[in-house]
Parts: sequence; structure tokens; C-alpha cells
Amino acid sequence: MNPVPPYTGHRTVTRLATRQLRRPALAVVGVTVGMSVLVVNTYARTVGDATAAQALDALAGNPAIRTLFGEPVALDTAGGFTVWRTGTVLAVLLTTWGALAAVRVTRGEEESGRWDLLLAGRLTPAALLGRHLAVLAAVMALTGILLGGALTAAGTPRAGAVLHATGLALAGLFAVAVAACAAQVFPTRAGASGASLAFLGVGLLTRMIGDGVPGMAGLRWLPPYGPLAVTRPYRDDHWAPLLVLAPAAVVLGCAALILASRRDVRAGLLRPPAGRAPRRWLLGSVGAFSVRRMMRPLAGWSTGIGVYFLLIGLLSDSLTGFLSDNPRFAELAAQAGFAGLGTARGYTATLFALLAIPIGAFATARLAAFAGAESAGRLTLLHAGLLPRARLLTAEVVTTVAGTAVLATVAALATWIGVQLAGAELPLAAALAGTANVLPVALLGAAAATLALGLAPRAVATIGMLPTAGGFLLKVTADSVHAPVSVGWLTPYAHLAAVPATPPNWVATATMLAVALAVAGVGIWAYHRRDLRL
Repeated sequence: MNPVPPYTGHRTVTRLATRQLRRPALAVVGVTVGMSVLVVNTYARTVGDATAAQALDALAGNPAIRTLFGEPVALDTAGGFTVWRTGTVLAVLLTTWGALAAVRVTRGEEESGRWDLLLAGRLTPAALLGRHLAVLAAVMALTGILLGGALTAAGTPRAGAVLHATGLALAGLFAVAVAACAAQVFPTRAGASGASLAFLGVGLLTRMIGDGVPGMAGLRWLPPYGPLAVTRPYRDDHWAPLLVLAPAAVVLGCAALILASRRDVRAGLLRPPAGRAPRRWLLGSVGAFSVRRMMRPLAGWSTGIGVYFLLIGLLSDSLTGFLSDNPRFAELAAQAGFAGLGTARGYTATLFALLAIPIGAFATARLAAFAGAESAGRLTLLHAGLLPRARLLTAEVVTTVAGTAVLATVAALATWIGVQLAGAELPLAAALAGTANVLPVALLGAAAATLALGLAPRAVATIGMLPTAGGFLLKVTADSVHAPVSVGWLTPYAHLAAVPATPPNWVATATMLAVALAVAGVGIWAYHRRDLRL
């Protein structure tokens, strides 16, 4: 009798998860390490002398700056300045990617039916989930190891470098655990992704409030972002806050494994109510159905963007007043990458430029959801009828573009209300012009996602974020290293005017809109020509 061969299913699943995550993981790790080392190496040119560092420290002591960019610690060192300038940005990058990746390779794969055969064998849902979580945990650990080593090699003290890198890795691991729990509770990828991002958004707001309001400093102990500020690397090097973050991530990860064993395959613990009356609103046409599908996500994104930009408006008077009374600080803020903060118009113009990233993310997420619906087979019956495929995608793209315009309007109204409450001066028309100014960049992201939908539907999220998030990172990098002008011109942010502080750049706006229209047209044509469910 031949011996029974050893079971190798677990190793195969691990290799599968690694293959699904390796490319985006390498990109995230590269950006995290590269941005940090870049800021360290350019510190001498940005804040080279002790006088400038002390002045920047005083600037960052302003409550508005603390709220927006975090508590300044050890700005007289390259490591401390790097943590202050990039720490929050990299934490948001790692946690957002970790949460979305966890949902994609778990709930997304299960929802599409690709886990059915795996779960028909000896693998249990908990074991399958555990293998994917192990790979994501390894990615976060690798990020921390490489970042800590790179910062140490760049000349910053080892203790601060290791603490900062460990904190970022644990924040990413916490986000992965949160997303894993959401994937067990919600039966759809969209629901789990939305819940995970909402949780991270609330965490970011609590960190901002804790940094800016002394009486609520206790909020900074709430994960995932708060404990990173309390560690104070390169000065105090407190490890105790990470003892809150690490156990919380472990507990949530274990809870996700337990929940995975207590539900049915393709089902979530949260089930839609049965026996409800039919809801036929917005089902009369393809366009109306696209609007219906967008309503809930749009409400969530509008809430998050509205709250953030309301806070931006409320902080306007504090920050602009401080900088107008201290021109030297305004100059140092410009050297640190925050130019034009001395007036309400310049302040809002600077921060409105960042609006293109969340609006572009919304557009990309909507088109990625469309790709997921096709992959899961929910569009098959529509494609089998007389409805042209190009019309179906065109309706989705047009609805998405309308959603981006709504988000821009929400941001403008929220900022205007905050500025009025703060006692500063910013007309509503100026706020609307400032947010409308960044819409072409977001539409470039929507067009890139449409092109990916036609040519590489599995890469919609990655390609769709290149013009917005990728363009912003390129601009920051080019400014930091004083790259040639030709490099800076590759990012759409280089062609944005500082509206409402200055008039719009109509030539650049028209050019970006024309490029977006052409790219989206090619994407729709390619979608019409390719096979289904690639």
C-alpha cells in the first residue's frame, strides 16, 4: 500500500496569498522607505540650521498645525522632522492599503466564489483566513524592518528609527485585523471595505482632535494613529503606547478567526432583513440604477470629507493669524512644503489640492466595484441582453463623475461654514472655485480607472490612483530633491493654480479634461471589445 502523501494545501494557500499581494506590497514598502529616507537626506537643505529648526518648532506649536500635521517632536533632528512630516501620511498609506488588501483577498475572493473549491476540501474558513493574515502580517513586519534599517543607515539614531518603524508596522497590522473582522461581519466586499475605511477615518479624526485640543489629549491613546504620536520617537522614545496597539491587533486578529468559523461560506454575520417590501426606486434605467448603487457610498464619503474640511475651516483663523504676524514662520512653512498658509485663500488653496486624492479614491473605488460586480457574475444577465456593454460602462462613469462633483461641493460648503464660524473671510464662491479647481485631477484618476477596466480589470484600483496619489507623491519627491522641471511637469499637481488665492490655469484645466475624456473613451472602447470576466 502506497503511503498517503502529506497534505500541502496550507503551503499552497500561503503561496497564493503571496502572489496576490506581492506587487502592491512592494510598491507600498518602496514608497514608505523611499519617502522617509528622502526627507532625512534633504533635511539639511530644508531646515539646516538650529535657528530655523527652533522657529519651525514654534510654528508647529500652533494648535492648527498640531491638528493638521501632528505634534512636533525633535524638529531639530533629521529623524524627528521626518517623523513629523511623513509619519501621519505613511501611517494612513499603510493602514488604508492593509485594510483594502485584507478585504480584497478574503471577502472579495470568497464573494466571487473563488474560495468554494478551497473550502470544499480539508481547509476550514479560519485556516484559510489565517494564512492570508499571516502573509499580510509578514508584509507589515518587512516594512518595519526595512524602514528601521534605512533610517538607521541614513544617519538617524537607531532607537528612534526602530520605534518609528515598529509603530507604523503595528498600525498597519491593526488595520489588517480590523478589516479581517469586517470581512466576517459584512457579506459583501463593498460593505467590509466601507466599514474598515470608516473606522480608520474616525481614528484619524480622534488623533487630530487629541493633538489639537489639550483637554482631549487622552484620545491620542486610541488606535491606530493615536499611539504613534504618543511614542515621541527621536526624543523620548516611549514604547508603552505600542503595548496598546500590538495587543489590540492580536485580539482583533483572533476575533476574526473565531468569527470565520461561526458563519456560512459566502455569508456574513450581518444579514440583510428578510421579507421587506420591495424597493423599486431608481430601477427604471441603467443610469438610474448606477445612481442607486452609488447613493450609500456617496453618503459615507460625503460625511468623511465634510467633517474633515469643516475642521480645516475651523482652524483657518488660528493658523493664518499666527503666520501673518510671523512672516519668518510662513517662510519656513513654505520650505517644509506648506506654502501660502498666511491668508484664508492661500490656506484653503493649499489644502484643497489634497482634496483630489480622496475624490479620486472615491471614483476609483466605484469603478473597482463595477469590475468586482463583473467578476462575480452579477452583470452577466445584463450583458446577455440587448444592452450595449459600452452604454453600461458609460452610465457608470458618468454617474461616478457626478459623484466626484458632489464631493467637491460638500468640501467647499464644509470649508466655508468652518471659516465663517472661525471668523475668517472666505466667500462661498471662492470655496467652490477652489474645490472645482482640483476636479480635473480627480477626473484623470477616474479616466485611468476606466482604462484599466478595459485593459487590466484586476488592476483598476492601482492604476486609478496613479494620477492622484501617485502624482502627489511625485510632486513631493520632486520638490524635496529639487528635481529638474521636466520631472515635475509629469504630475498634474504641477499645473494646478492655487485657487482661490490665484486665478485658475484654464489652459491646464482644459488640457487635463481633454486627456481625461480621451483616456476614458479608450477605456470604454477597450471594455466593449474585450472578453467578459477577465
